[in-house]
Amino acid sequence: MSRPLSVAFLWHHHQPYYKDLSSGKYVLPWVRLHCTKDYYDMVAILDEFPDIHQTFNLVPSLIEQINDYVFNNATDKFLDLTLKPAQKLTPKDRIFILHNFFMANWNTMVEPYPRYAELFHKRGEFATLDTLKNIHLRFNSRDFLDLQVWFNLTWMDPYFQKNDILIRDLINKGKDFSEKDKINLISKQREIMAKIIPKYKELQDRGQIEITTTPFYHPILPLICDTDIAKESISKLILPKERFFYPEDAQWHIQKAIQLHQECFGKKPKGMWPAEGSVSEEIIPLIAKAGIQWIASDEDVLLNSFSSKEKRYHKERILYKPYKVKKDEHSLSIVFRDKKISNLIGFTCSNLETDAAVDLFMKNLYNIWETVSLSGEDHLLSIILDGENCWEYYKNDGRDFLTKIYKILSADHNFQTVTVSEYLEQFPFKTTLPKLWPGSWINHDFGVWIGHPEDNLAWDSLSCARKDLKKFEKNHPQDEYKQVIEKAWKEIYIAEGSDWNWWYGDDHCSGNDDAFDNLFRKHLISVYELIGEKVPNRLYVAIKGQFKTTKTAFGPIGFLSPKIDGKVNNYFEWYNAGFYDVGKLGGTMHQTKSIIKSFHYGFDLNNLYLRIDTTIPLLSGKIGQVTFKLVFLNTKKEIILNLFQEKDTPGKAGLWALDESSGNKFFVEIKPIQSVAVDKIIEAAVSFTDIGVKDDEEVAFVIVVEKESLEIERWPNRNLVHFIKPKEDYFIANWSA
Repeated sequence: MSRPLSVAFLWHHHQPYYKDLSSGKYVLPWVRLHCTKDYYDMVAILDEFPDIHQTFNLVPSLIEQINDYVFNNATDKFLDLTLKPAQKLTPKDRIFILHNFFMANWNTMVEPYPRYAELFHKRGEFATLDTLKNIHLRFNSRDFLDLQVWFNLTWMDPYFQKNDILIRDLINKGKDFSEKDKINLISKQREIMAKIIPKYKELQDRGQIEITTTPFYHPILPLICDTDIAKESISKLILPKERFFYPEDAQWHIQKAIQLHQECFGKKPKGMWPAEGSVSEEIIPLIAKAGIQWIASDEDVLLNSFSSKEKRYHKERILYKPYKVKKDEHSLSIVFRDKKISNLIGFTCSNLETDAAVDLFMKNLYNIWETVSLSGEDHLLSIILDGENCWEYYKNDGRDFLTKIYKILSADHNFQTVTVSEYLEQFPFKTTLPKLWPGSWINHDFGVWIGHPEDNLAWDSLSCARKDLKKFEKNHPQDEYKQVIEKAWKEIYIAEGSDWNWWYGDDHCSGNDDAFDNLFRKHLISVYELIGEKVPNRLYVAIKGQFKTTKTAFGPIGFLSPKIDGKVNNYFEWYNAGFYDVGKLGGTMHQTKSIIKSFHYGFDLNNLYLRIDTTIPLLSGKIGQVTFKLVFLNTKKEIILNLFQEKDTPGKAGLWALDESSGNKFFVEIKPIQSVAVDKIIEAAVSFTDIGVKDDEEVAFVIVVEKESLEIERWPNRNLVHFIKPKEDYFIANWSA
């Protein structure tokens, strides 16, 4: 007889620590906005499904930030500019709002709402900070008031859009909001935030969910204990100059997490999700001595914990059960997430219609059940992923998807949902791991957080600040300097969090890299300011980008002879060209994106050649009334090559020159250009004679994109493309090894 498969969902709730302690302000609004879009309804939906049992991991630093908004009336710049009366907004305020108040998934959180979409298209998908200096003049106070409301309203979960009268009425109203509407909306935000922690406790107390914790400020615990551990999973990794070796800090994060958890939920947690699923044998005694009974990590950590011979077994034979991990006399239970099915929810199902997404998920669930059900043993499938970040990519914020999944699982006797502790109490581990592989849920190593020069500089800066604080603590009496020392240690512990190094290096980027970099260094700067020591100059220099290794631009290496047809005919057609990768020169998440993806340029003895690749199909009509121009800036007369206007034909390309003969500056067409083609790409050729450049004279240009005669892009955005008009011996004369 087949046995039901136990399914343990573990939803991990976490946000970076966004507060600048020196100013008391939050730099980014994501704690507040995810509270109204994700954290409450993720647990409240279970009221409809009493047979669904789940585990929720609430990171203490997230709880601390929620409580700060709830009990201390905390605020952030986005909230301040929301509450500022629209008529009193300065030009700087207006530009900030237009740049940042569309930070939401455009397809699911902007376009479905007509007024919000109208304002978005009025600003433009491709607006930059420079162009917003002019664009903001098109918006009146009514526009800004509606935008202030919609940015906060779109982050209200469908649960509230359906069940809360105020939210429902504002959605139905849609536009022409009042200042009172805005104030009521923000009051509702704070009201919802105040309900979150009590709601989780309510479901915990009735036995439907288990709440677990993470070390307090979300540090990579094995690296806090000893950064040398990183070389065990990546042998050739380059470590920071200073070895970070502070198990006592790891112990602080664990103990403080348990203390806050007990204060909020009335009991100590039984389980812990180490930040990023990062584990090593060295952390086992610290966690076990604190009273934690089980931890979790990723399946690749499990597979690498076995020898090569043992790894030949199918993962189904080793993954779907708990294990014991042991270090010295201390031990813990450990479970491992199924990577494939967890990632289906996190990354795949959002791209499908709801029914197709549910079918795909359940098909994978049944495949696992069929594999393990006939063994006569009990099995545990652990589905572990972030509980907030994926839902904005789902239709209706994922509510339709989760509702259908929970309905099926409630009725299907082949499955039973359990908390991890419920399963372990009924079916404790039977196998002890021979060793525990040191690694995380990303690539079963720690490479995201250490090894890149930016990561290592961050670790060394942290090490120096910690040593200087320790020296100050040793030389100053505790009773007199207690508060100062406590505040300084808090800055250190926050700086030990994983989120800073997540954005350093080449692994990840966001629209807020500068904010994360500034915050990390500000925490270390504050240590020195608190203890009255001189701040090291290096902390005033941005870490992000300091060791940039990705080459975004390089010059031509030979003559070109491309076919100007708007297509890439073969790999070698543009092989000798110079190249600019616009995508790696800039760009922001959920704010703007560039039309131009990259461009190539080069020449032969007589002509300049240009190729432009775009992010949107050129002839699709999706770009709008957009013009591409090649602007020459160092010729005797300023000359523009009008390449292509979306709604025109390529035949309208031509050279235009600045005419000042009448005393007024304006451009006149001096010659039509036929050697321009538009299809998959834009390709053009223009003779050096036509732009008035002779041998050994410099050519300097930029590519400009205009929309309705307003410049929206300029590449390169801070300099020029320049080269010397070639002669026969050009590449010999200009060659450098």
